Amino acid sequence: MPLIKVHSSAEPPPKERVAQVLEALSARLAGHLSKPERYVMTCWMPRAEMTFGGSHDPALYVEVKSIGSMTPEQTHAMSADFCALLTEATGVPSSRTYIEFADAKPHLWGFDGDTFA
Repeated sequence: MPLIKVHSSAEPPPKERVAQVLEALSARLAGHLSKPERYVMTCWMPRAEMTFGGSHDPALYVEVKSIGSMTPEQTHAMSADFCALLTEATGVPSSRTYIEFADAKPHLWGFDGDTFA
């Protein structure tokens, strides 16, 4: 059930490019976590109102959630990978990007009328 949600205050790329980025994030997240891509969800939240460092310059806030434990090695690799992809797609530098990694408990994540517990 990995989820990656991108909140962006930058002008959104063309719709086709957003679709490409979401597909790339889906495949990469599944690969980093060794989980089936059929359970990966991606989400693009454009035109978010946000500040970073007291500035209204474009910024990104990315949420990554997954059942189980993500290791420090995994989160380090994902941070580098996702920042590179998102900087290329949006023009927002990685120095204006926060990524929050959160482990989820199986009984707290619902799917198809049940939970993953």
